[in-house]
Amino acid sequence: MAAVDMEQLLAQITREIEPQIGTGSVADYIPALAAVDPGQFGIAVALPNGECYGAGDWTKPFSLQSISKLFTLALSLSENDEDIWWRVGREPSGNAFNSLVQLEYENGIPRNPFINAGALVVTDHLAGVVGDATEAVLDFLRTEAANPDIRCDEEVAASEEAHGDRNLALTHFLASYGNIHGDVRDIVRQYVRHCSIAINCRDLALAGLFLARHGIRRDGSRMLSHSHTKRINAVMLTCGTYDAAGEFAYRVGIPSKSGVGGGILAVVPERCSVAVWGPGLDRRGNSVAGVAALDRFTALTDWSVF
Repeated sequence: MAAVDMEQLLAQITREIEPQIGTGSVADYIPALAAVDPGQFGIAVALPNGECYGAGDWTKPFSLQSISKLFTLALSLSENDEDIWWRVGREPSGNAFNSLVQLEYENGIPRNPFINAGALVVTDHLAGVVGDATEAVLDFLRTEAANPDIRCDEEVAASEEAHGDRNLALTHFLASYGNIHGDVRDIVRQYVRHCSIAINCRDLALAGLFLARHGIRRDGSRMLSHSHTKRINAVMLTCGTYDAAGEFAYRVGIPSKSGVGGGILAVVPERCSVAVWGPGLDRRGNSVAGVAALDRFTALTDWSVF
């Protein structure tokens, strides 16, 4: 698709989903996110050659939140092969992303790396290899997006830490089963901080390109094998949009990871990565405008994994 066509496409999508912009509810259980204006929307598409196109508020930073879990997983696999899969599963949870019930039933092995318990285990795993999981994620994002100014939003981090009793409970519970190796409070701190990274659609789309390029980074080096990349994309498709993965796959049809900051990173292998942002969330925690935009994107391009 020619560059001018992509620009026209994104402008068309933004017009078509305008009635959805501002609908839904912001993540008010995180006070710093409760104040975000829901009437914003951005979309960016990055192509394998590094070209990037956008529309709307595509250069305005937002809170990365659970999308960061994708990067800790990828970095863990790149640093320590597949050892992480001994500690976390790959199945959809069917429960809330911060549920304690399923974790007890399954003896401290989280169902997948994208629910909070699973992401805490992955953060612990990555920290055990590189020292600080947040700095590893920041370094990766800055390099792939060619933007050294990407950093944590300290207000959001402080807000989440002050209201982080459930995450502390999950981590202590995991530690009681021997599935947390580091200091509980330090792991929660690192987890909260990588979730609190502020990023815009342009930089997020560029950072996600390695998944469209079968594990190849911006500089041409291989981060992940073709097989590992395929597996990450598969887990994104089945587990990446909270408890709405089946509906999302049916409606959109590409691997995606969402966050309660209103962002979604989506991947069309060999074609592009797409980042959307709309702070208004549906009852499952996914961006209303973002899902609508990705739905139109795959419908208009006929790009899908199916």
